[in-house]
Amino acid sequence: MLTAEAFVRSGKVRDLFELPDGRLLLIATDRISAFDVVLPTDIPDKGRVLTGLSRFWFSETESTVPNHLLEVDVAIIKDAWEAAIAEQGVAPTRPLDVDDFASWRGRVMVCRPADVIPIEAVVRGFLAGSGWGEYQATGHVGGIRLPQGLQESDRLAEPIFTPATKAPEGEHDQNIDFDGMVRHIAEQWSLAPEVAGELAEVVRERSLALYRDAAAIAARTGILIADTKFEFGIARPDGAEAADAPSADRASIERLMLIDEVLTPDSSRFWDVETYQPGKPQGSFDKQYVRDWLLRQPWDKTAPGPVLPDDVVRGTRERYVAAFDRITGASFDRYLAEDVIAR
Repeated sequence: MLTAEAFVRSGKVRDLFELPDGRLLLIATDRISAFDVVLPTDIPDKGRVLTGLSRFWFSETESTVPNHLLEVDVAIIKDAWEAAIAEQGVAPTRPLDVDDFASWRGRVMVCRPADVIPIEAVVRGFLAGSGWGEYQATGHVGGIRLPQGLQESDRLAEPIFTPATKAPEGEHDQNIDFDGMVRHIAEQWSLAPEVAGELAEVVRERSLALYRDAAAIAARTGILIADTKFEFGIARPDGAEAADAPSADRASIERLMLIDEVLTPDSSRFWDVETYQPGKPQGSFDKQYVRDWLLRQPWDKTAPGPVLPDDVVRGTRERYVAAFDRITGASFDRYLAEDVIAR
């Protein structure tokens, strides 16, 4: 079960395990990263906010794009663990304390395995963050020329797709244009350029569709989704194992699905429509609050990061919980108590 052998990898926020039946277990921790560095201070319940919001959005968007979420019941993991003990006679070596399964409730997702496309699929509806910096320097964002005279935080006439490469742990993602995305996928997956181009086109089309659908849903709650990033994968056929060098063909593009987290405060900028004012940075319900504090510190953006003070921890948790409550229309307190997304 959750043995050292089953451990797949530890990301900035999530730990990933392979279950005996080949499905994947994602555990969202309370770690927080900024500027590609995992900070030494956890944000209480952050992993549950990310999981709960992802569950909400996977349900809301599954008619637009299929996703990898299969189960969220901790009992599935507990049963597999106990079966492993029964088979082996003793508890397997484990990297985590798995005896307290209740502590995992609300932060786990059992998912269909996929070969991950090596691209961050970024969609921007407003001019902020690195997009604003690139626009100031070049008048472009992600290779797309924008009108002159735009201000920071301006709403764009239409959402734009501005991909980035998925950098190795500890390195920075690199913004690229669409042609660069095609080349990157072709190189990483050893694809013919025309197949990589078709895959990139589908990723762009579905990313923009997801953003438009989600922005409309969030707008009804008074939240503006300034930008967000999606991750996609090609679902593996049943019984197939991960390949050292994933590849795709025209037929496999039909198995494209949304993976990882989706539309959370870690992967998105959420602004309050009531306080939105172009021409300056916006207050937000995401980790920009942490980034802003870090930018005021004497820190060179290399590990280890500074320890977050208690007021920043509290303020960050409050913003994440507010995003959950407002977007879902549900109660985070009830989610903690009952593992349901409901008022």
